[in-house]
Amino acid sequence: MIKIALFCAAGMSTSLLVTKMEKAAKAKGLEVEIEAFPEAQMSKHLDGVAVALLGPQIRYVLPRAQKTCGALGIPVAVIASIDYGMMNGEKVLESALKLIDK
Repeated sequence: MIKIALFCAAGMSTSLLVTKMEKAAKAKGLEVEIEAFPEAQMSKHLDGVAVALLGPQIRYVLPRAQKTCGALGIPVAVIASIDYGMMNGEKVLESALKLIDK
């Protein structure tokens, strides 16, 4: 089971993307758990997470997220704006998997 956490300003704008990522994972036969949270609660939602992704609208928190996630050995990146805007769950899932080499 691969656990992926998405973070955005309030944790709500990424919920549709989570659904699309889960659909893409199912089509690939991957077992994933994907959840979205507000960025302000990041440190509370990293247990067991393989990779953390930030919505492009909060890219400015990347240095802080790298510090928080890095201390736990969790890779973190900003979701590509085009993939986020198009709600391209398959591309975002691929990006997440590359970060954890799966």
